[in-house]
Amino acid sequence: MVPRNPLRIAVVGAGPVGLALALDAARRLPEAGITLFDARPLARDVGADPRALALALGSVRWLKQLGAWPQDDAAPIAAVHVSQAPPSLADAAVRISAADEGVSMLGAVLRYGRLVAPMQQAWLAAAAASGGRLASCFGTPVQGLAPLAGGVEVDAGVVERFDLAVVAEGGVFGEQARKALVHDYAQTAWVGEATVEGGAAGTAYERFTRQGPAALLPLPRAGDGAPRASLVWCVDARDDPVRDLAEPQRLALLNTIFPPEAGRITAITPLKAFPLGLNAERTLVRQRTVRIGNAAQTLHPVAGQGLNLGLRDAYELVDALRTAAGVDAALARVEWARAPDRWGTIATTDFLARSFTWRLPGLELARGVALAALQRAAPLKSMLARQMMFGWR
Repeated sequence: MVPRNPLRIAVVGAGPVGLALALDAARRLPEAGITLFDARPLARDVGADPRALALALGSVRWLKQLGAWPQDDAAPIAAVHVSQAPPSLADAAVRISAADEGVSMLGAVLRYGRLVAPMQQAWLAAAAASGGRLASCFGTPVQGLAPLAGGVEVDAGVVERFDLAVVAEGGVFGEQARKALVHDYAQTAWVGEATVEGGAAGTAYERFTRQGPAALLPLPRAGDGAPRASLVWCVDARDDPVRDLAEPQRLALLNTIFPPEAGRITAITPLKAFPLGLNAERTLVRQRTVRIGNAAQTLHPVAGQGLNLGLRDAYELVDALRTAAGVDAALARVEWARAPDRWGTIATTDFLARSFTWRLPGLELARGVALAALQRAAPLKSMLARQMMFGWR
């Protein structure tokens, strides 16, 4: 028998999804050669990036296994409180707690830089100890991918042949080339941080408004000890009530949106605006190229599942490469095995996002009834919590 050559994998994109895949492949595919490409120079400080990331419990557990979870920089989510404004029913809210689900947390929130910096450091350490099996090409944008028989050609200034290319370079909806499935929700997400007094510690609040969803997610306390939360405030882009407001006006308006349980917002950072839309590929796999994370699907933040879906894509891809009989068999398995979770998450997120654009009589009452009914249906609520933590299974 002629021995097979070691598998050569190109990973394009050194964000959290690309780094997680590269670290896991280095660990579970001990003979594979892995090259990580990213346009960002290695000297650029990623640790200072303040964007907030919400990680589900399944994602947290996997990153802990990879030795890349910054425990002290993450705020656990002990509970989730979902309600509607203006409330159509007095008890129209869903409350999900980690204690009720028998887990230590539902997930965690941390700043982008606090996650990517240790992941990048873990990768560089693994590459340095690998004897050349793992390679890094930072500051090296990939200019093109071309299919070959049994492989793919990666053009990053120098053309190389790989058995597989995994594209994890995503970006945001407003800056992406359009994929096969596109829908502009005509909504803007205003994103920043808030200082909150009086809210329940470790609770994430999501509020459905007529303009769109708004969320406060717990963050680690600042150096001054003040309780902080990540703010995501979605509004109608065609009639934006936030854009022309001064900061004190934004603060006053925010305090009319969230329920009393969330506490009082006393300060906010300058907010950044992002257009929201669905931008998804029909398939993850195209010959020997696989797209994962935002490179495969960019979602509305209403369910907070975009990054978690990408991390599950990455985990299942490495698992298939480890156990399947060859690369093509592994890719075929990934395509069908990921379909329920991927399309279930896309469909749920898309339905929720579109519902904020509907102007139907009685819609808010119907949503309130649904929230109140879900709160009383313990098995259904628990199933929803499991999907939030681990995806569609």
